[in-house]
Amino acid sequence: MIAHFDLCTGCEICQLVCSERMHGGFNPRLAALRIEHRRENLVHEPILCEQCQNPFCENVCPVQAISLDEETGARVIDPDTCIGCGLCATYCPRQVIVRNVQSGKSVKCDLCHGDPLCVRACPTGALELIVQGGEHA
Repeated sequence: MIAHFDLCTGCEICQLVCSERMHGGFNPRLAALRIEHRRENLVHEPILCEQCQNPFCENVCPVQAISLDEETGARVIDPDTCIGCGLCATYCPRQVIVRNVQSGKSVKCDLCHGDPLCVRACPTGALELIVQGGEHA
């Protein structure tokens, strides 16, 4: 996924749909992406999981709960393996890994299994899914 900050209005709809899917409630602070509001709230920059090639989150996980989903290209956290230590969130340079309030385990963007709700919900096209090979979805 990529973000076009110049198209983002800061509406936070992306965060609402993400938090609802991930946690069952509308709370932007629990979304697996965030919006940075800068310059007296005139610039809004979506901060997304970059699905890193050499992911710090995966590298620091003591139980190897994070792996690559070959089908979607997303790094995903196995909730059955995750022990909720939070190291992945601590070392994520984008700060987009959150804790599930019910389970205490880490949650990150899994690209909604290849069809991200945040991209579909964005009214301005500020979020875009780029599939393997650089094609736009």
